[in-house]
Order: sequence, then C-alpha cells, then structure tokens
Amino acid sequence: MIRTFDLKYDLISVLVERWYPETHIFHLSYGDCTITLEHVALQLRLPIDNSAVTGVNTVSELATLCYDLLGHSPGDGGDKFMSLRYSWLKENFEYLPSTTIEQEMLCTTRAYIMYMIEGVVMPNANNNKVQLMYLPLLSDFYATHLYSWGSIVLATLYRVLFQITKRRAVNIGGCLVLLQSWALYQMPFLELVTHQTYVFPLVNI
Repeated sequence: MIRTFDLKYDLISVLVERWYPETHIFHLSYGDCTITLEHVALQLRLPIDNSAVTGVNTVSELATLCYDLLGHSPGDGGDKFMSLRYSWLKENFEYLPSTTIEQEMLCTTRAYIMYMIEGVVMPNANNNKVQLMYLPLLSDFYATHLYSWGSIVLATLYRVLFQITKRRAVNIGGCLVLLQSWALYQMPFLELVTHQTYVFPLVNI
C-alpha cells in the first residue's frame, strides 16, 4: 500500500511556480531538474514498460460491465454514466463480510484499485470520482500488471502542471504525493522543515 503523508501545499505551490511547461522542467536556484519515469518506478513501484494505458472509451453496456467486474452498478440498469463516485465505492465496498467468497473479493479488489487510480495516483481537481474507462483493464489482474501505469501517472502530472501554469486554478490534481516526495528525494535538505520522516519507496508491498 502507499504510505500516507501530509501534503505541504506551500512546497507544492513553489514547485508549480518554478515549473516551465514548454520544457517540462523545474527551474530552481541550483539548476534545472524534473520528475522522470525512473523516479516514478523508484517511489511508487509502478511499471513503466509494456503497453500504454489508454483506457477503453467505447463500452456498449456500462451497467453490464459494472455488474460483471464489480458485482454492483450505480446505473440501476441504465447506461447513462461514465464514472463512479468515491462515495458509491465506499458505500458498496468499504467492508468485507466474513462470509465473502472469492468472486466478491475480486470485485472488491477492483473497486479498491479504481479508487487508487484517480483517488491517489491520478486524482482530478475535484477528486470525487473515477472514470469507468479504466475498469475493463482490471478484468484480468495478470494483464493489468503488464500496463505501463507509471507512464500515465507521470503524463497526467505533467498535464496538470501545464494546465495550472497556463490558467488560474483553485484546485490542483495529479499525483501530488509523487511531486512532494520527489522534491524531498531530490532536495533532502527540505526534510528539515517537513517534520515528517520519508522512507523510499513510498509503496510497501
């Protein structure tokens, strides 16, 4: 699981101010640097090779997809939804009864991974729902591991940094845990003001 840390928004704000979207580089007083796939693999232990994560945009029966892979559907038989709210995931998958069978455990595992995708490693600015286009990628857990999740996490963070430097924004998405931990890894002297011990990698498997 990913260790939890208090986000230092003053540090994140400074990093955003020093981000140059044209080059995807932080311009700091001691030189230029940036987050790379190597950092993602080191700190989050996400795969950075193999197939690209693009999601599945054309799913004909979303309710059926949810029933097949999650055992539940928020659509009540309809298909007019493209995402799952975190509140719905929590309501249906927060607890596992002692009589849980294997299929129910698989469904709960998929729900947890769905939350992790856009709740932790690729959150949107509102941070309240996850897109259903990722769910088909979780149908076979062996195949799921073969996707380059680290690449899309880094690409999403780059896109968020680009967007927030080009327009005024109140909230920021992207993997801020990665951004902050990278800064502390790159500039260890910052730990003197964080009052929190960081252990790398952030993921404990």
